[in-house]
Amino acid sequence: MEPRVCLITGASSGIGLAAALDLAAAGHTVYGAARRVPNMEPIVAAGGHAIRMDARIGGDLERAVATVLDAEGRIDVLVNNAGSVLHGSVEEVPLGLARDQFELNVLAPARLVQLVLPSMREHGFGRIVNVSSIGGEIALPFGAWYYASKHALEGFSDTLRMEVAPFGIDVVVVQPGIIRTPFEDSTSAQLRHYSGDGPYADRAETMAKAAETGLDDGSDPEVVAAAIREAVEAGEPATRCAVGHLAEQLIGLNKSMTDREWDAMVTRKV
Repeated sequence: MEPRVCLITGASSGIGLAAALDLAAAGHTVYGAARRVPNMEPIVAAGGHAIRMDARIGGDLERAVATVLDAEGRIDVLVNNAGSVLHGSVEEVPLGLARDQFELNVLAPARLVQLVLPSMREHGFGRIVNVSSIGGEIALPFGAWYYASKHALEGFSDTLRMEVAPFGIDVVVVQPGIIRTPFEDSTSAQLRHYSGDGPYADRAETMAKAAETGLDDGSDPEVVAAAIREAVEAGEPATRCAVGHLAEQLIGLNKSMTDREWDAMVTRKV
């Protein structure tokens, strides 16, 4: 298989870094994009490239895509991995932060899609891999804006997949379960900051304590990286891939239960 030119966002740590290294090791041309360029040195050492990019800044998105196109003449693969998480009750989290969550988790990936599609259509091939979450299908208390953004990303992906298929472009949603990365490091602090003193304080504290140990049994990010590489290299990739600790189990449970049954199960100790 001819090596593919890949642009991966959020490549400075966790899933993004693991995916960039995995794709580079498989012989693909890899461009990692993130704010923290020094953290992408392993990508450069593996033969890849690092681009400074803040996904909230439109000019940075345009510059990142232009950098790859100028150097390679095409972009075969876009891995939309950059994102953030926000915890706190719907009542107490400021809407400005909710808008920021959607800006980073939905609108930035959408803009990158708009920027790479002309090249993909011209070459008659493309893979867009949107890293969602099991939170793209299920929901838990005190994470409404994160879950809403991932549900939105999945709906966006479904429509996009149908629109671009005639041009030889595939869209894949990867749904990580519980993964050991720095991504959730701020969860407990956010819960206590936004909901630690009000009417939701007891329940928020219970979840904050659970979050402090909740990743102990999580999967390594390399598990998700392998799923991303499969999406990049497969002749006909699956449209969705739930991967990592409890991913398939939780999504399956959610589908098998009524809403009331799910609510009762996940709030039993909260």
